[in-house]
Amino acid sequence: MLELKNVSFEVQTENDKKVIVNDVSFSIDDNKFVVITGPNGGGKSTLAKLIMGIEKPTSGKIYFDGVDITDMSITERANLGVSFAFQQPVKFKGIYVFDILQMAAKRKLSVSEACEYLSSVGLCAKDYINREINGSLSGGELKRIEIATVLARGTKLSVFDEPEAGIDLWSFQNLIKIFEGMRSNIKGSILIISHQERILNIADEIVLIADGKIKKHGSKDEVLPELLSQTMDRGLCSKFHNGGAN
Repeated sequence: MLELKNVSFEVQTENDKKVIVNDVSFSIDDNKFVVITGPNGGGKSTLAKLIMGIEKPTSGKIYFDGVDITDMSITERANLGVSFAFQQPVKFKGIYVFDILQMAAKRKLSVSEACEYLSSVGLCAKDYINREINGSLSGGELKRIEIATVLARGTKLSVFDEPEAGIDLWSFQNLIKIFEGMRSNIKGSILIISHQERILNIADEIVLIADGKIKKHGSKDEVLPELLSQTMDRGLCSKFHNGGAN
């Protein structure tokens, strides 16, 4: 279980301090699919980085399976079972897809095992297993390869920061199928930062954050209708209803 207790994060600006995350408390139970959503600049991605250890809270505590991980490094959190997928996947010149899947799994994989991970994210394994992870791959391809590495790791908590960012409509539709598959075969908890309705519709729970604070946290059936109603009233429904990426 992941638990945040009174977590805040602020940065020093030229003239003052700016609070990005403000006294946030919530928990995610095991084997749950949770989406954190909210307006741009509301603190979503910062919250994900705090969970992974990319940023450290100014105050408050973060616990994972009862262990205080607040001051732990990214590597220490990864070793405990936390995975993180960036908005823009990292490119590794000179490293091949098969290599990175083995590094993620932390064991020697057979070619057939590696191909299974690629197939699970909709990639034709024979076309990608020996591809270099570089600029020749599209954003959608890189995104799916990164998700395959998360699957290979098989961690207790997988965090995805706006996985729809920077990919085309076709890739987004395939991404939804991948997450639907992960949801139906859930092993460990999945936490996704997103404002896309199709991703929100897969969730067990939705956490709404704005101005650095949790505004609502509940089941999809409790939160999503109200959220969609509010956005439609403000004339912002395309944010949630358009299936494509940003």
